[in-house]
Formats: sequence, structure tokens, C-alpha cells
Amino acid sequence: MELSALLTSAGINTAICTILLSLYSILRKQPSNVSVYFGRRLASGRYRQKDPFSLERFVPSPSWILKAWETTEEELLTIGGLDAVAFLRIIVFSIRIFSISAVVCCFIVLPVNYYGKMIHHQHIPRESLEAFTILNVPEGSKWLWCHCLALYIITCAACILLYLEYKSIAKMRLDHIDGSPPKPSHFTVLVRAIPWNPDESYSDSVEKFFTDYHASGYLSHQMVQRSGTVQKLMSDAEKMCRIFKAATGEHSCRQGLMRCGFCGGPPNSFKILSSEPDSVRGKSLGDLDLARRKECAAAFVFFKTRYAAVVASQVLQSSNPMSWVTDMAPDPHDVYWSNLWIPYGQLWIRKIATLMAAIAFMLVFLIPVTVVQGLTQLEQLQQTFPFLRGILKKKYFSQLVTGYLPSVILILAFYAVPPTMMLFSAAEGCISRSGRKKSACCKVLYFTIWNVFFVNVFTGSVIRQLRVFSSVKDIPAQLANAIPLQTSFFMTYVLSSGWASLSCEVMQLFPLLCNVIKKWILRIKDDSPEGTMSFPYHTEMPRVLLFGFLGFTCSILVPLMLPFLLVYFVLAYFVYRNQILNVYVSKYESGGQFWPIVHNTTIFSLVFMQVIALGVFGLRKSPVASGFTIPLFIGTLLFYEYCRQRFLPIFRNHAAEILIKMDRRDEQSGKMEEIYQQLRSAYTHTETCNDSRRSEISNHHEKADSIPDPEHVKPGLIHPTLGRVPVSGIRDVIAWLSLLFTFQGKNLAK
Repeated sequence: MELSALLTSAGINTAICTILLSLYSILRKQPSNVSVYFGRRLASGRYRQKDPFSLERFVPSPSWILKAWETTEEELLTIGGLDAVAFLRIIVFSIRIFSISAVVCCFIVLPVNYYGKMIHHQHIPRESLEAFTILNVPEGSKWLWCHCLALYIITCAACILLYLEYKSIAKMRLDHIDGSPPKPSHFTVLVRAIPWNPDESYSDSVEKFFTDYHASGYLSHQMVQRSGTVQKLMSDAEKMCRIFKAATGEHSCRQGLMRCGFCGGPPNSFKILSSEPDSVRGKSLGDLDLARRKECAAAFVFFKTRYAAVVASQVLQSSNPMSWVTDMAPDPHDVYWSNLWIPYGQLWIRKIATLMAAIAFMLVFLIPVTVVQGLTQLEQLQQTFPFLRGILKKKYFSQLVTGYLPSVILILAFYAVPPTMMLFSAAEGCISRSGRKKSACCKVLYFTIWNVFFVNVFTGSVIRQLRVFSSVKDIPAQLANAIPLQTSFFMTYVLSSGWASLSCEVMQLFPLLCNVIKKWILRIKDDSPEGTMSFPYHTEMPRVLLFGFLGFTCSILVPLMLPFLLVYFVLAYFVYRNQILNVYVSKYESGGQFWPIVHNTTIFSLVFMQVIALGVFGLRKSPVASGFTIPLFIGTLLFYEYCRQRFLPIFRNHAAEILIKMDRRDEQSGKMEEIYQQLRSAYTHTETCNDSRRSEISNHHEKADSIPDPEHVKPGLIHPTLGRVPVSGIRDVIAWLSLLFTFQGKNLAK
């Protein structure tokens, strides 16, 4: 691919970004789009209606960029929580390290690559991209020490910056735990796999066990009721059946002057049953409440102190590790209720099944990747489709097909990945929504790196040219030879999936379309905060980490990619800060537990970069550079092990000294009795629990509780984005239309 094709793709994506960002700066000022672009402010009740007749509404302005720039990290921590700050630290780290990489590689490595071979260079726009890669450096060149020097600078800078970020976020996590107000999750342990005893109920077994073995710390417990979809349908069906059966005698129809439109009886022959529980209890149906739901082999156990709860959650409760399994309970609004009743013995089967399903999905996804690789090879495309030869001979169409269309097709195919991985993570049996999102984040990350990078390299270069790997020791050399050949795809992917996707993210295209349907077609003018979304870490974090992986891998091989990556991270810095400030609501908090994923992915990227560099120096017959790469490889692994021992336990466990200090502080202030009172109703899962959370709030922690979760909003759709669709309004319209058609049919029959 020529440089002009890359510039064509860059021009298209630049135009798209400029248009969408300008359009966003106008649309965000329109009062009708408040629920789309200011969902967080609307949910907190802090949005102020602007003048609808102001001329400023229709003029593009960079005010949102200035606001995102001026917002401090402390404000972001208050608004979005520690997870949002940790996510933004990824972008800040990427800007710093790739700024260093761009300066080093563009001023040292890129000239060496371009003038490596004594060949006649064409006009720069007509140059092939391979002329800017390491493939243009001859074998045995003495200038390979420049690549080795750049490798050392990038690795050392990345390790130093990564250590500083890990240390800072670990301290923020400790401060977050120490400074947080008393939460029910601090005193609560989730117990699963409770052994069945035919002589007593699960509740009696839990009370007896914890009274015997945790007498000093045990307070009370609450059993988990079956709340799965099947159980709920069965309970609802039984309830309706008993209601109709009890009211059968009162609903008989009698003939009269005015006939009923349904059964011929008088209009007052039907009695409307109230939905209030009192109306049901009057019919002796009080046992139809939640008490009829059967108990599960799981319970929330409350302890008197935080320290007692943590000790109980981490110690092995029984000689059988598959019984009396304890974990710290999630926050009440973070609990994934439908997975609590799953038998603990099924979890390992579910994990294996979801792993096999994810692998099968990855294999199916090879189809669009193969199509994309066919589009990048112009000669093969002409041979496969001879009727396209006339069109592809035109310069503009050939540049469009090879430089822009492949990445667009792959991006469109990737829209199905995050929902699928979220479904797999839910099927695994995660007990919290944050844990489910973290699991989905890892799956999407592995899937993305494999399909975007490795599969494209294998199908595009290795399989076609080298067919098979001769031996394991030759893999670095073969990858080093194959990756530069895929330069065109990776660079266009950064432009399309990076620049354009950020513009689509800030525009919120699908919520905007739903809002248009709601306001201008269904004529629903109220702005409800029920459709607010939490930040999609499982989609955005894998994308950012993928670009970081591409940046490290291609830094010394294809230095021309680094400026485009740097532009992406700078734009992402403003876009994501704006979205956290205005759009997304922090509904649950994991305490920055996404950061170890970032650290491990970055270390993997550095090690993989060094392995590829080792293969490059071997292909170019530079044993000195290869020898200097091995100590760097060993040093990176030692750095990873040090960070794993130093910081990772902070993200997995709670420090005893912090918990004991918090317990003593609450005891001295006399808050313990109030906390015990809150524990009794904190983990109550009823159908009306979300309605009691809609009061306005004054701080971040209360705000998270006040926003109803889209998965439990009734009526509504499960997906957080689709939750914006006014389902209740659509349902009412359909009901009225069906009733109207029924009466018209009766009149026509007469």
C-alpha cells in the first residue's frame, strides 16, 4: 500500500471526526437532547435548563473541551469513582510513553529505516509503506544499534511510568477504602454451598454454624431467595392462578341493557383487582408474597466488625472446600441477584462451558477477518473477483478499498463482541455486576488482541508466505518478518477504530436516535433519568489497551504509526473525561480493580515487543543487538514479579490495620448501632426496591444508590443503552390500539 492510500484514510477519518465533533458541540446545547448528553447531571438533579432561543445553541464551540481540561482529578474521583480515575490514568500513561516513543523512533529509527538501503526513492506520497519499516534495513547493518537503543529507552521509560502509576493508584485505593463511609458490604459475607440437612432449614444451619464458629463476630444473617427468571415466572403464574380462582365467584356476567364488549354482560360485571398486597391478603392469599420463594443454599451473613467479616471471608470454613464457601459480599446495588441461587458446584462447569463457547465464537469470527485480509491484498482481490478489475484500476477506488474499507468492516463486525462476552460472563455465575463487567473486559481484551493482531498477521503474511512454523525458535523471526507486511492494515485500523470511534462515542448515536423517536414520533417530552448508563469499561478499556499493544509492538518496526496513536490518545483524553462528567453514572464501584489488568497487558506488550525485536535482530544478522535484548527481557520479567508482590495484594485483599482503624473510629463515634440497623434491610431484593431509590442525592455514594439499574427497571429493557427506549409508552399505545380494534370489530359484527 502506498503512502497516498494511508493519507486518503487519514483524510476521511479526519473529516468524519471534525464533522461529528462540531455537530456534537451543537446538539449538546439543544434542550431536547438533555437525556442523551447530560444523563449524569439529569440523574443527580443538577441540570439547569438553558435558554431555548439563544443563538449560541447553533454555533459550534470548544467549551466542552475546555471543561474537560479544567476538571481536576479530585472532581473526577468524586463524580466517577476510582474506576473512572484508573481508566483515565491508562490514557495519561499512554500519552506519556508514546510521546517519548514518537520522539525517539521518528527522529532516530525512522530515518534509519527509510535510508537503510541504497535505492532510488520515489516521491514520498507514492512511496510504499514498507520503505518506512525495518524491512528496508539491510542485513548486517551497523545502524541496528539505533533500534536496540530505542528499545531500551522505551522499555525503561514504560517501566518507570508504570511503577509510578501502579504505586499512585494503589495508594488511592487504600485511601478510598479508609475514607469511605460505612457500607453494608464492609460487614457482610456471602456464604454459598450450604450443606443440606433434612432435619433443619438452611437458615437454621447458617445460624448454628456461625454461632458455633464465629460467635464473637456473628451478628445475623439473611437467606438468599430464588430470584431467577424461571422461578419468577413460576411464582407469577401461581399468583395469578390463585387470584383468578379466588375471585371466580364474583366475576360472573349477568344480562342487562348495556352489553359488555367482551362477554355480553353488563359493564359493572367485572371487578378490578387492585395490585396492592392488602387486596390480595383479603382473599387469604398472603402466602403469595416473597416468603413463598424457596430458600437457596446461599446467605448473606452480617458481622459486628469489618475485620471479623474479612477474616470469615478469607479463611477456609470447612474441611471440604466445596461447602461453606465464603466471599466478601458486593454492595447492595452491585449484587447480581439472578446468579446467587446458582449451585456452587455448577460454577466450574459453567466456566468451562463459557470458555469453550468463547473459543468457538473466536473461530467463527475468523470469517470477517479473512474477508478483511482479502481486501488488503489488491492482486488477490482482482483474481478472486475479475469483474472488479476495471473499478480497482482507478486510483481513488483502489486507495479506498485497500486503505479504508477493511478496517470499517472489521469495526462493524466487532460491535457484536462486547454483548456476547457480557452474556458469557453472566453465564459464568459472577455474583456482582462489577465482577461480570471485569470478566467481560478480560474476554473482550483477549478476543480483540487475538483477532485484530495475531489472526491478521497469520492470515495475511505467515500462512501465505511461510505456510507453517518450522520450529518454535523460529517464531520470533517469522513474526518479525510478517508484522511489517501488515503495516497498512494496522495504521488504517488505528484511524478508523480509533479516531472515528471516539467521535461516535461522544456523539452517542444510538441514544440520540432513540431520543429522536421518543421526542418527535411518540411525543414523550419528559426527560427521565431511568435510562442512564454506567461506563462501558468492557468495551472501551480493551480498545485502549489494544492500541497500546499495537504501539509497543510496532514502535521500532513501523515508527510511522506512533504519531497517529498519539493523536488518538490525546483525543481520547478529552472525550472520556467529558463522558464521565456528563453522560455516565457510577452505579457500582470496584475500587480500581481494573488496573492490574492494565499492568499485566502492558508488561505483555513490552515482552512481546522484545521478542519481536529479538527476531528482527536475528533476521538482520546482528548478534550484538540480540545479545543486548536478552538482559532487557529478563529485567522486564523481574520488574513484573516485583510489582506483583508489592502492589497486587492491595487489590485482592483488605489491610487489617485499615479495617481495625475504621471499626474503632465507628465505635468511638457511636455509629455501630445505626450500621446494624441498616444491615437488616440492605440486601432486600424485591420488585419495588428500585422505586425507593429515586430520591435526589447530595453526594457520590448516595447517588449510586438512587439510580435504578436498567436490569431491574419495570417496564424497561435490559440493555443499558436500550433502556432509553420508552417501552411503557409503546406498550400503552399498542394496548389502546388493540382495544379500539376490538370495539370496532364488535360494532361491525352488529
